Amino acid sequence: MTYLSPLGQRYASPAMQALWGERRRVGLWRRLWLALMEAQQELGLDIPDRALAELRAHLDDADPERAAEHEKRLRHDVMAHIHHLGEQAPAARPFLHLGATSAYVTDNADLILMREGMQLLLGRVAAVVVALSKLARRYRDVPCLAYTHFQPAQLTTVGKRVTLWMQELLLDAEELLHRLETLRFRGVKGTTGTQASFLELFEGAHDKVRELDARVARKMGFAQLFPVTGQTYTRKLDAQVLAALSGIAASCAKFATDVRLLQHEGEMLEPFESEQVGSSAMAYKRNPMRAERITSLARFVIELEGNAWHTAAAQWLERTLDDSANRRLVIPEAFLASDAILVLATNVAAGLEVREAVIARHVAAQMPFLATERLLMRGVKAGGDRQRLHEVIRTHSLAVAQAVAEQGVENDLLERLARDPAFQALKLAVRPDELDPTAYVGRAQGQVDEYLQQVVAPALRRIEAVAPPGAAAIAEVTV
Repeated sequence: MTYLSPLGQRYASPAMQALWGERRRVGLWRRLWLALMEAQQELGLDIPDRALAELRAHLDDADPERAAEHEKRLRHDVMAHIHHLGEQAPAARPFLHLGATSAYVTDNADLILMREGMQLLLGRVAAVVVALSKLARRYRDVPCLAYTHFQPAQLTTVGKRVTLWMQELLLDAEELLHRLETLRFRGVKGTTGTQASFLELFEGAHDKVRELDARVARKMGFAQLFPVTGQTYTRKLDAQVLAALSGIAASCAKFATDVRLLQHEGEMLEPFESEQVGSSAMAYKRNPMRAERITSLARFVIELEGNAWHTAAAQWLERTLDDSANRRLVIPEAFLASDAILVLATNVAAGLEVREAVIARHVAAQMPFLATERLLMRGVKAGGDRQRLHEVIRTHSLAVAQAVAEQGVENDLLERLARDPAFQALKLAVRPDELDPTAYVGRAQGQVDEYLQQVVAPALRRIEAVAPPGAAAIAEVTV
């Protein structure tokens, strides 16, 4: 068996694979040729109705093997499909591709595919956010350790931590929405972008050439056109789109990495099927393989962005062909890998197992250290020197941490501080009843509620309005 891409075999969804498949691409080429012929006829060119009727009858029945035969002879994929379509629609043959260059179909089709790909990804992003929002709401007030440098710092809540993951993804959604709202069509620009061939067809009528450009764009669902192009639209746009996909990859990798760290701590675990095998050697293991796969694929997508910028920077004058083979690989694979990442992220988010008992034990072990910040604030309010009190706390904390780790003794930090002259002089101590973790989470619960109501809900409504396919992806989420 010959090589098959893992993106198609293992990772990307059928929907994204179909979008970037050859049948969909060729179908778009044929629709672009139809839109061009329709607009040319509407503006006065003598194209018979029969030509248009025959073309409409053959939008989705291209024979890949016949097209390949033509390409083997012609060594040109677009011309191969023109000849093949001419065989199927002979009345249209004399008018196919009239005045156009290959980039008319290839570039415009790529823009349509990227538009639809971004819509699908928007729905996928929304699906992850929906799954995470359920998690945030459920665990909005469950205290847990917050880490800086992966060292216990203060307390937060499980729900508040989840909102941080959601915020990353909603920033990506904003970027996708921006790209969709500003996406431009290459349009009908001719061989080097001057529209000279179309000006010839319309006998010097500049207004008709401008209208031809606008009509074709409207027929293909675009409100905006690149005002000027060379033979191709600027490859900067590809890089900007891939930057948005790279952002999605980074956000999901951050989420997945956090899950991997928390699974090591035993606090939060990714889904694990009843018959799933964690290790071929160590039967007891439960590895975070989904989260690991997310980070693996994310690394691939993030690196593709740089490739696109290099392509944009390397284009010569009105066009060069060193972008072609590169883009055939980079753009579809970036979308397929991003799709796979988001499908995985939805699965992980919807099935995360939160072990509250483990979280509570970890919190309890650190509470004496965490209470010292409150003690420091009270000491300053009572007239103490902040820097001196900080040093006292630091010295005792390090000594206690070492004793607990090396000797297994009880954590007596608060008792030590109460006996220290610096705090005795201020008559300050932390009472046992002041160690309730819920008193140390600040505004975490309220922040969760506000974020879900004021940010997430409006963002999801906007996504569904701009990208209707997103509604289907959101509906797939189950917990």
